[in-house]
Amino acid sequence: MIRYKFSKNMRVLFVGINPSPGTYDRGVPFSNNKTFWYLLNRAGLIDEKISDLRDDAKLKQIYNKKFNLVYKFGLVNVINRPTPDVSSLVKGEEKEGRKKVADIIKRYKPRVVCFVGKIAYEKFSHEKRFSFGWQDDIYHSRSYVMHFPLHGKASVRIRDLKLIVV
Repeated sequence: MIRYKFSKNMRVLFVGINPSPGTYDRGVPFSNNKTFWYLLNRAGLIDEKISDLRDDAKLKQIYNKKFNLVYKFGLVNVINRPTPDVSSLVKGEEKEGRKKVADIIKRYKPRVVCFVGKIAYEKFSHEKRFSFGWQDDIYHSRSYVMHFPLHGKASVRIRDLKLIVV
């Protein structure tokens, strides 16, 4: 199970759709193939050895001890139920998670809320027509929809990540 941590001085709150079973079991978001972590590193948002990001135990330490406290990031999923892919999600399942994410944004006031992929933003906002990039503010936080880490050129995702850090 993943334990999410937040703080009042969050630079970025990353919002995913839901965890994969491996990620859920490890207790570290995006740890199934670790692309998200490599992109954070390549974009300069975290400063970690690639070998540490590849190692499950070391990645868990980075997530638990540095992700929030040092890097000032948070991460939450709209739906906290693990599935092999998003096609296993049930319509309406996001209702509880939408409220949870909105409450986190309202309470902790991150500078930026970054939705990791279009599906995460669709499930949160119920919007169908939008583009990648900046969206309307949510409470007092800027919001951004980045390209999903696993599809397409890494340079696009790195550009997305560099844009959101303020």
